[in-house]
Amino acid sequence: MTTHYKKLAAEFSIAEKQVIATVNLLDEGATVPFISRYRKELTGSLDEVQVAGIRDRIQQLRELDKRREAILNSLTEMGKLTPELEAQIKAAETMVLLEDIYLPYRPKRKTRASIAREKGLQPLADLLFAQNKFDIEAEAEKYISEEKGVATIEEALGGARDIIAEHISEDAAVRTKIRELFMEKGSYKSRVIPGKETEGIKYKDYFEWEEPVKSAPSHRILAMRRGEKEEILYLDVLPPEDEAIDQLEKAFITGNNAAADQVKQALTDGYKRLLRPSMETEVRLLTKKKADEEAIRVFAENARQLLLAAPLGQKRTMAVDPGFRTGCKVVCLDEQGKLLEYTAVFPHTGAGQAKEAEKTIQHLFEKYSIQAIAIGNGTAGRETELFIRKLNLPGVDVVMVNESGASIYSASEVAREEFPDKDVTVRGAVSIGRRLMDPLAELVKIDPKSIGVGQYQHDVDQNKLQASLDDTVISAVNAVGVELNTASKQILAYVSGLGPQLAQKIVEYRDENGAFKHRDQLKKVPRLGDKAFEQAAGFLRIHNAENPLDASAVHPERYPLVAQIAKDKGCTVNDLMRDDKLRQSIPLQKYITDTVGLPTLNDIMAELAKPGRDPREKFEAFSFTEGINSITDLKAGMKLPGIVTNITAFGAFVDIGVHQDGLVHLSQITNRFIKDPNEVLKVHQQVEVTVTEVDAARKRISLSMKTDEPKKDNRPANPKGNQPAKPAYNHQPKRKEAEPETDMAVKLAALKKMFK
Repeated sequence: MTTHYKKLAAEFSIAEKQVIATVNLLDEGATVPFISRYRKELTGSLDEVQVAGIRDRIQQLRELDKRREAILNSLTEMGKLTPELEAQIKAAETMVLLEDIYLPYRPKRKTRASIAREKGLQPLADLLFAQNKFDIEAEAEKYISEEKGVATIEEALGGARDIIAEHISEDAAVRTKIRELFMEKGSYKSRVIPGKETEGIKYKDYFEWEEPVKSAPSHRILAMRRGEKEEILYLDVLPPEDEAIDQLEKAFITGNNAAADQVKQALTDGYKRLLRPSMETEVRLLTKKKADEEAIRVFAENARQLLLAAPLGQKRTMAVDPGFRTGCKVVCLDEQGKLLEYTAVFPHTGAGQAKEAEKTIQHLFEKYSIQAIAIGNGTAGRETELFIRKLNLPGVDVVMVNESGASIYSASEVAREEFPDKDVTVRGAVSIGRRLMDPLAELVKIDPKSIGVGQYQHDVDQNKLQASLDDTVISAVNAVGVELNTASKQILAYVSGLGPQLAQKIVEYRDENGAFKHRDQLKKVPRLGDKAFEQAAGFLRIHNAENPLDASAVHPERYPLVAQIAKDKGCTVNDLMRDDKLRQSIPLQKYITDTVGLPTLNDIMAELAKPGRDPREKFEAFSFTEGINSITDLKAGMKLPGIVTNITAFGAFVDIGVHQDGLVHLSQITNRFIKDPNEVLKVHQQVEVTVTEVDAARKRISLSMKTDEPKKDNRPANPKGNQPAKPAYNHQPKRKEAEPETDMAVKLAALKKMFK
């Protein structure tokens, strides 16, 4: 373990004591948000990215140790463990190298080499492999045996070559070299399966495609693999074969005689029959793993930005799930998102129905003093928005909200539990309204994979994807904080230290005993022990509580410290919160102890200044250009406002209000050169774009954000022109999965950005 601490310290460029403290906290059950927020003195102020990285890396090293121990035990039982082999195994620093060392000894099914050994041909193989000069036919003749099944000299030599071929293919050093050759000089090559050209037209770019393994971007790797899985493409990983065989000959050919010729034959056979297929499988898995990691990072980054989208806040809201023939489902919600009334209107099925819809909307608007109207951005979304806007309802924000995943929510167990007597259309409309009020609180109720930002999510490692998305949601929830007396059990489940069962217990306790008056009351919740309280309390808020600190991110363990500071200043805690000058006069050095340092004291001061402040951006009104409702309305040269819906390695997708996102290629994002769109853009950002090309038949829109003069800050300004007076916009991406040739590239969103 000491070796692991040193290794991690070097890898993360931090002190060993920081690693030890972090690992100990993790082993004690502390969560990543809790450690990074409330244990800064122990960890040296490591952030969430570093803590999560240490968590994942120590788990990898422990799994390596576990496998190492299993291999040592296996070799001991077989009686094949030598001091030299044991030293090699203990020195192996990767799982791949460990398995390479173990490969020759690993129990396996019958092979050509094992059959040859059963025939007694191992001595002949050893003699040939030594490559000394001798009469190989005369020697091979000695192994002819009817009893052992060796009938001819060639059969004897063939069996010996099989043994040599397997030996060469299982050599750890050779496997390392050939693996490196595949990675550095190998190529991916895809071609269409004859007869599948029409069926697989979306894979057209890959019908005859080749590119280096080391530079192939993850989105193309995943696209080619999907084409292969759907039986549209043949896909191979091809190394420079001559160079591979040349490397093997340099490693194993030591003579220039008949025996050496036999070894050369065995070597070529071993490479083609055993080593190359094995390496191709490994390289495909290694590159798939890398592609998965990059795709997952993109997915997690985009999901985080959506979860942390600006909330409209607690306003009386009307939500509309639009539709043409089936009508628009309308619900009214109070400030807390409680369903007040629901109905259906038909504004798009004739003048008479439209007039009736106007009356209904006007009536509900006045009856519930509606302050905002949320409209789903699916089918009939823009048309319904125009219908609502023409009503000129006073003092109301008209807001389009992405409805991706609303149908998933409406049919879920969560929705059935919330609205057991309502149909899926009503539940979906409620979800749209609540997303406008608080995207985070509503989106945690559905699988993050359903919120409309991921691509290839069904192709990547599902366990790793889920773990990454769980980390993302946990980070977002705890960064914002949760109001204890109004939070759903779904969002409470993501609070540090809780989980679904304790979240359910908290809701049950709240239902039975009324609102929580102070954080200590949490200790009365059944099964919520001291450890869970320690982990969760700082992230739970109680506004209008008896203790004003309960509404802040100050942890209850620091309440006595704050009380002492107030006492020393001759004031109350409320005075400290209200008076900037009073806080600035506090000599923080005076309160430093063995467990409390300046990082914690500075955090406390920041919280006293803005207790419980929501870190999310302020909601900002936005609207699309009037009259631009479909792709046929677009013309090259148009300048339009839009919302970034997805970020990829090759560019960004932008919604300009025509039911089909346009692509701003990486080269068109800014006047200066950038490697990563995240340098300039983020999901949900408002931008101004220029239409450069429209392909209505293929539903493709090309956009540019380049300006005539480079911007000094290199970031696009939010559009202010072309906006009607009232409509607002709160948007999450609505993109369906793109075709592979334009699908998500994933070399982006460094993990650190995910937690910022």
